[in-house]
Amino acid sequence: MIRRRVVVSGDVHGVFFRDTCRRTAAGLGVAGWVRNLPDGTVEAVCEGEPERVQKLVDWAHQGPPLATVDAVSVEEEEPEGLTGFEIRPTPTGF
Repeated sequence: MIRRRVVVSGDVHGVFFRDTCRRTAAGLGVAGWVRNLPDGTVEAVCEGEPERVQKLVDWAHQGPPLATVDAVSVEEEEPEGLTGFEIRPTPTGF
């Protein structure tokens, strides 16, 4: 199992990025979460089998049809054993 934290910048708010990410992750059997950040980016954490997580990371480079992805940063992290995939609220005090 691996874990990746992905931050996507571009025109990624208001284009169904989070919901499409959630549905894509569920279809791949990847656990984690996704949320909008106040700076206009989208952050996602995903855990699972390496090839499935990589497919979700690859998807993030394009996103849903209405998104325009300018950049994607990917960080490796230690897995926490997450289950399911959820949309989290935008954090405050960022």
